Order: sequence, then structure tokens, then C-alpha cells
Amino acid sequence: MAGSDPATRGTSAPETPDAPHTPHAPQAAEAPEAVKILIAGGFGVGKTTMVGSVSEIVPLRTEEPLTSAGLGVDDLEGIEEKRATTVALDFGRITLSPELVLYLFGTPGQQRFWFMWNDLAIGALGAVVLIDVRRPESSFAAVDFFERRGIPFVVGVNGFHGRHPYTPEEIRDALALPERTPVLLCDARERGSCRDVLITLIDELIASSAQDRR
Repeated sequence: MAGSDPATRGTSAPETPDAPHTPHAPQAAEAPEAVKILIAGGFGVGKTTMVGSVSEIVPLRTEEPLTSAGLGVDDLEGIEEKRATTVALDFGRITLSPELVLYLFGTPGQQRFWFMWNDLAIGALGAVVLIDVRRPESSFAAVDFFERRGIPFVVGVNGFHGRHPYTPEEIRDALALPERTPVLLCDARERGSCRDVLITLIDELIASSAQDRR
């Protein structure tokens, strides 16, 4: 061919070596959403028991023995067998799905430790208010606390010794709760029962969030 370079006539262009194959790095799994939940209620209603029953990790507890210093201060009527009390918080964790992890913070129940509730409530999206079916009045203050702050909550009626002498509607009337607040019978000793209460709370949070976006 006219104009071609004789030095390169009859030879092919050198091949470009293939780039080394680099396997695609696996995509990092997205971290599950973490939700802070309070487990609240009066003195001796079963908060520590609930956190311990449902937590998938060894729960953090800050229990101390009851002493004579609490005589005349702590109301032990109906819970005379109680020997220890939470003085700061309980902490546990439960994974409800690959996308959702709940961090559970149990509040102290004694009135002299209620000042800690404000700090524990920071960042909480919802709460479980536990009720001792034998003395529901011990959790009136917890209901009032979350109502005043607009923190969504459900009520878990802890049947001690497996007894539930009152229906959810009777408990609702006694606490003057609105119809929209779920009231569930539960047993703080049983993981499945506690998990059901938490799932109901999450359903309420989702419904409330959807309502706010409308």
C-alpha cells in the first residue's frame, strides 16, 4: 500500500495486556437501625425482670440490696419479698429483624431516683410502662411522665404469678388511658411475652410516624 512504512509492513500491532482481574468487593451490609426504648414503671413492677428476660446479651444491671435506710421511704406493700432495687438503670438489647435493633433502658422505680428519668429519656423513641396488676397506682407517675413529654408508649400489665384478674379495658379505665394507647397482658418472666409487647410498641411508632407525614 502506497505510503505505508516498510518497517512495519506485514506485522500486527502489539496486543495490550489484559488488566489484572479484580473481583468485586462484596457490598458492606447496612447497619441495622438502632432504636432506644425505655422500660418504665413504679417500684417493683418487673422492669429489671423484663429487660433480663428479653435481652439477647447479658443485661447490665445496677441493683443494690434494700437496706434499713429505705424503711419509711420505699413502699414495699405488696412486694415484701423484694430484696434488691435498681439504683441507676438496666440495659439490654434485642434484635427484632436484620434491619432493627432495640436498645432497652430500664428506669429506676424508687421515687428518690426519678430525677434520672429525664436523662434516660433523651433520644428515646418510645416506652413500655409496666403495671403491677396488684397495685396499678404505682405506675401512675410513669404514665404521666410520657404523656407530658409526648413520648409514645404502650402499657404492659405484668401478671405476677401468672395471674391476670383484670381485663385490659379495666386497666385502661383505672389509668384513664385514651383508646389509642395499647394495653397488653404480659408476663415479665417470659421472653416471648415481652417480645410481643415490644413489637406492639414498634408498630405504634411506625403508625405514629406515618400519621405525622400526612
